[in-house]
Amino acid sequence: MIVLTNDDGFNAEGLRALRAAVSEIRETVVVAPESEQSAMGHAITLTAPLRVREVMDNGARVGYAVNGTPADCVKLAVTELLDKPPELVISGINRGGNLGTCVIYSGTVSAATEAAIMGIPAIAVSLNTFVDPDFGPAAEFVRKFVPLVLQKGLPQGVSLNVNVPAVSQKEIRGVVVTRQGKSRVIETFDKRVDPRNNTYYWMAGEMRFDESVKGTDAEMVANNYISITPIHYDLTDFRALEELKDWDITF
Repeated sequence: MIVLTNDDGFNAEGLRALRAAVSEIRETVVVAPESEQSAMGHAITLTAPLRVREVMDNGARVGYAVNGTPADCVKLAVTELLDKPPELVISGINRGGNLGTCVIYSGTVSAATEAAIMGIPAIAVSLNTFVDPDFGPAAEFVRKFVPLVLQKGLPQGVSLNVNVPAVSQKEIRGVVVTRQGKSRVIETFDKRVDPRNNTYYWMAGEMRFDESVKGTDAEMVANNYISITPIHYDLTDFRALEELKDWDITF
């Protein structure tokens, strides 16, 4: 059994494409947010009840829609909704890339990270566009890649962040294993006034490429390669750890 989730919502086109592709390999169940939860990061719901709605299609269970975050969905799937832990969790296919520092904000990536925390292999998959997305090439790559992940397994605590360029399958130049880069979104705010004369702000922004080394996720996707980045939830900076040990810290 493979659990499918996302942060774009249960009815998102990318999730439908993912389910169509992965269902050819294994039995799947969708456990995804009822509505869009983009940029929720690794938020979990603590102060409100989580409501779960079973979704059927032609008498067959598709999965469960949850009024919570992507991380909530993974927690519920593993601990409550399934009879046994899944072989794999796949989060996506996200509309928009999750590259560089954007992985910190991403609900798509956080769902995969939550699965890794719970000891389950996981993949986050994103298509690097917000305009007229064609999820076909990304779905086809996942269909081919999942058997390899099931065969090889993943190291404890590691999930894979996959980003696919928004080009035709013929234009994809290959697949590379990359490191997370430093590219980030530079935010801008559009200041507006509502009909009651209250000021509000609408956030926008664009990706800035800020790389000091070659072969990062954003650089390779920009050059029409599929990027696979192994990530871990341990955020410790081990170089700084050793440096801090030499400080004369007292209390």
